[in-house]
Amino acid sequence: MSTAAGAQPAASPSRFAAWRTRDILVTAVIGVVFGVVFWVWNNVWAAFAFLQPSVLQDWVYGMWLVPAVLAPLIIRKPGAALFAEMVAASISALLGSQWGPDTLLSGFIQGMAAELVFAATGYRRWSIGVLGAAAVASAVGAWAHDWWLYYADVSVELQALRLVVMGLSAVGFAAFGSVALVRSLRKAGVLEGFAA
Repeated sequence: MSTAAGAQPAASPSRFAAWRTRDILVTAVIGVVFGVVFWVWNNVWAAFAFLQPSVLQDWVYGMWLVPAVLAPLIIRKPGAALFAEMVAASISALLGSQWGPDTLLSGFIQGMAAELVFAATGYRRWSIGVLGAAAVASAVGAWAHDWWLYYADVSVELQALRLVVMGLSAVGFAAFGSVALVRSLRKAGVLEGFAA
């Protein structure tokens, strides 16, 4: 004899369901790995200081935005961009980032900017367009933060050029780079149990 409860289909998990342990661990691992990458990347960025105008060195900026796109692409839950960026920024700061504690504020802004784009889609759309928009939003947040703190005396024209360079870098490194990483991880069988 079947009951009404037994006849109902199982509810599909909500995008806003509680994080699983594996979600937390994978996001934390992404953050830790990229925190070390950031620490190394700080020197890569500094090595391009010879470029003129100097804002052109930001062609490598997009690497610092990867966790804000990669983690949500894999986890697909609210908070993944912010969580991954904050872990990465914390590790980078602990390892001796030249920007010290400001690395945490920068990570927060970058992660939150990407979260806003994913939230606007209800955490349901993962096209390259959405990933690119999240990457660019993260770059815009970083650009605004840096302008106020580090580039206050730079002309508006150079600030506009810097924004374009950062946006292109964000799309290249964070959006397309995240897609490439996810494809590689999927082929390696690492993403079993994830929607990515």
